[in-house]
Amino acid sequence: MDLKGNTILITGGSVGIGLALAKRFLDRDNTVIICGRREDKLRQAKEMLPELHIRQCDVADELERTALYHWIMKEFPNLNVLVNNAGIQQRINLVNQDKEQDWDYYRQEIAINLEAPIHLSKLFIPHLQKQTKPVIMNVTSGLAFMPAGWVPVYGATKAALHSFTFGMRVQLEEAGIRVIEIIPPAVDTDLGGPGKHTFGVPVDDFADGVFQGLEKGYLEVGLSDEQLGLTRLAREDLERNALKLWEMRRYD
Repeated sequence: MDLKGNTILITGGSVGIGLALAKRFLDRDNTVIICGRREDKLRQAKEMLPELHIRQCDVADELERTALYHWIMKEFPNLNVLVNNAGIQQRINLVNQDKEQDWDYYRQEIAINLEAPIHLSKLFIPHLQKQTKPVIMNVTSGLAFMPAGWVPVYGATKAALHSFTFGMRVQLEEAGIRVIEIIPPAVDTDLGGPGKHTFGVPVDDFADGVFQGLEKGYLEVGLSDEQLGLTRLAREDLERNALKLWEMRRYD
């Protein structure tokens, strides 16, 4: 991936991993747009990084996702990189359920973590096909590979997003759109609530590692080189077979 001269949209970009990525993209002379649900967090991010462009958007809402797409097409028609980063993590006890929380509380995690990146990718792919060096990045999780019992819905959404990212990469190769998966381990952010990830990797260290992987041209970045080496070997073998099947079936 060319890390300079891009126009980049990062969902969930006002805090945590999204903001750390935004800062590093700005440092490399890119135009960066971030969106998020909370106007106050967006304003704080812009105060910290005045070059940012901000847009309030709840990506859990289909209409707001569509409105975001149309706004980007009008204001930033040269957009060539989409980073699906927005995500929430909810600790759920399926035995002792909180009776005050209805289904919509649980559905939000599915909508933000999985539905949104699939829908936004679908919206932007026709546009990205026309751009120079287009890229889609999906932020999944190490929990996509090794689930944790206390966040069952979160792990399921990230495993599904990992699978979708793989399938999208196979299909978009011919279209010239590069598909990259960012796979965080536990990172010290407020994901899941303040103070719940203090045992994780410092967010700046993680973001630096992501950019080191991007500079090397890796399609999966974020985990350790040893961990990524194992997933990379499996992915390359799977992709060879998947491409063959795609070529055989796409003309049916």
